[in-house]
Amino acid sequence: MRTLVIGDIHGGLRAIKQAFERAGVTSEDKLIFLGDYVDGWSESPQVIDFLMALQQTNPCKFIRGNHDALLYEWLGGHDDNLLWYKHGGEATVKAYANVPEEKKHAHLLFLEKLENYYLDEDNRLFVHAGFTNLNGVAYEYFPKMFFWERTLWETALALDPSMEHNDPLFPKRFTLYKEIFIGHTPVTRIGMTVPVNKACVWNVDTGAAFKGPLTVMDVDTKAFWQSDPLPELYPGEKGRNN
Repeated sequence: MRTLVIGDIHGGLRAIKQAFERAGVTSEDKLIFLGDYVDGWSESPQVIDFLMALQQTNPCKFIRGNHDALLYEWLGGHDDNLLWYKHGGEATVKAYANVPEEKKHAHLLFLEKLENYYLDEDNRLFVHAGFTNLNGVAYEYFPKMFFWERTLWETALALDPSMEHNDPLFPKRFTLYKEIFIGHTPVTRIGMTVPVNKACVWNVDTGAAFKGPLTVMDVDTKAFWQSDPLPELYPGEKGRNN
C-alpha cells in the first residue's frame, strides 16, 4: 500500500482527477490531503463531494486548511467575509448558489471533522501550514496556527543547510519529527512548480490555486505526479490570479 500526500486543491476538481489518474491511484492507496480544498477555481462543492466519496473507497486523512476553515464559518451562517472574497472565496460562494441546503449541511459536517494535523506511526507530521510551539503539535497553544502560520516554512527556507542538528542555533522544531509535510505557501513563490524539501520539511503546495499544477506525492519514495497547470484545465477562469 502506498501512502500518498496531496497538495492544496483550491476547487480544482479536474486537477485532482487528472493527478490521480496519472498516479494510478487505487483503493489500496492511503490518501493524506493537506487542506485548502476550496476557493479559487469553480468546483469547490464538487471537490468536497469527491473527497467525501473517497472515504468510502480509501483510507483517508483530511487536514484542515485555512480556506476550509473560512468556508466552514460561512456555511455555518457567519457574515460574509470580504477579505475571504478577495482570496478565492467569491468563486466558492458563487459555486454554492445552486447547491441544495441538505448538501450544504453535509459539507458543513465534513468540514467540521477535518483534522488539524496527522502524525503517523513513523513520526511523520502532516499539517496544512505549520506549528509554533517548540515542544511540538501536542503543545500548540493556538490551534489556528496549524492552518495559518508561515514561519515554519520561512525558517526552513532561510536555514543554512550546513548547520548541524546539535548546533544551539538549530531550530528545535526541525528536530521533533522525521519529516513534516505541508501546503499553504505555494512553492511558486520561490520559482518552483514541484515539491520542495528544506530541512525536514516537504512543501507539496505547487501553486494549484494560481498558475501551477496540483501534486500527488508518495511519502516514502518521493515520486510525484502532477496535473496540468490549473489555468489550462479551467480556461476562462482566473482562479486566485488577480
